[in-house]
Amino acid sequence: MEYGVASHGAVLAVAPLARRRPTPSLSPLPPSPSIPIQKRLYSITSLPLKAEPVGRCGASLASNYTQTSEIVDLDWENLGFGLVQTDYMYIAKCGPDGNFSAGEMVPFGPIALNPSSGVLNYGQGLFEGLKAYRKTDGSILLFRPEENALRMRTGAERMCMPAPSVEQFVDAVKQTVLANKRWVPPTGKGSLYIRPLLMGSGAVLGLAPAPEYTFIIFVSPVGNYFKEGLAPINLIVEDKFHRATPGGTGCVKTIGNYASVLMAQKIAKEKGYSDVLYLDAVHKKYLEEVSSCNIFVVKGNVISTPAIKGTILPGITRKSIIDVALSKGFQVEERLVSVDELLDADEVFCTGTAVVVSPVGSITYQGKSVQYGHQGVGVVSQQLYTALTSLQMGQTEDWMGWTMQLN
Repeated sequence: MEYGVASHGAVLAVAPLARRRPTPSLSPLPPSPSIPIQKRLYSITSLPLKAEPVGRCGASLASNYTQTSEIVDLDWENLGFGLVQTDYMYIAKCGPDGNFSAGEMVPFGPIALNPSSGVLNYGQGLFEGLKAYRKTDGSILLFRPEENALRMRTGAERMCMPAPSVEQFVDAVKQTVLANKRWVPPTGKGSLYIRPLLMGSGAVLGLAPAPEYTFIIFVSPVGNYFKEGLAPINLIVEDKFHRATPGGTGCVKTIGNYASVLMAQKIAKEKGYSDVLYLDAVHKKYLEEVSSCNIFVVKGNVISTPAIKGTILPGITRKSIIDVALSKGFQVEERLVSVDELLDADEVFCTGTAVVVSPVGSITYQGKSVQYGHQGVGVVSQQLYTALTSLQMGQTEDWMGWTMQLN
């Protein structure tokens, strides 16, 4: 029997799949297990778009993008951040020659992997995360997809993997989003989360790079990552476990970085905290990052965040927030930030693709709890969140040139 992933709120469970799910051109899809669907509306069109050069990846780009139209009727208000099975996913392969195939759109569903594949045995895998937003006129906006492509290429070099060119990566994202366009939430009701995966799918027994690689992109409509939404979260500073060490892979988005934080996160959530903030592994007093977010500390007009020096992921939302904050007259410092500064801050917030900006209501460190802004959303957090999300959703002029519109 084949198995797929089903969503129950924000908790993922394994559910059996009797057969591959049909595509819109054949018949309506079965409802998602967790979100009621009242009706299924769709049509398929092909838009002629100019193909772009692909550099050295050896794959041609799409000149026609198949897309679905009409929005799926979901309970958008209670979407949450869980997997909703959509229609299509993108797959491309790369053999020993280092060139990726052109890639194709296939129905979303299970994939076959050799039990001796590099990703299963040695963790040779990377992933990315970005979002698509629906504007009020129905068009779709992507936010800085080329940055994700560049970060994947950097990570692939560290993990001894070939990677798609920036052009193929962005083109594949476009294809996947347009093929699943009906799953992009209405304006203001969420976003379409886009998950590119790069993994060693070829079989290896001894420790070595895999002989074959698979590049996949799938998508899911999502709401807020934290159940609190744009409301303060409560963090605990972890001084026993560490997320990354100097010389390791903390600065790339490899899959192993995330499995290693699950234990500390589980303990923290059992105690009622939203997530864990990690310290550096050497001095054990400088801030690094939350499980899947970057951290910012506000004192007066100065916003400080840990510098990217090999153990911290260079977040794209982090990078964007820094530029937005500078444009609004804040002084931004990328440097070592001590836990003492954290406890003395006026305001603290996290950034990430999933959360965008998440204000911190309290920090607990070695039994001492410090609250910020009487557990309300801080002024700086609110200002930066509004500025960035308005730009991402096309509600204000994109004066940074960060968005890419798909008609």
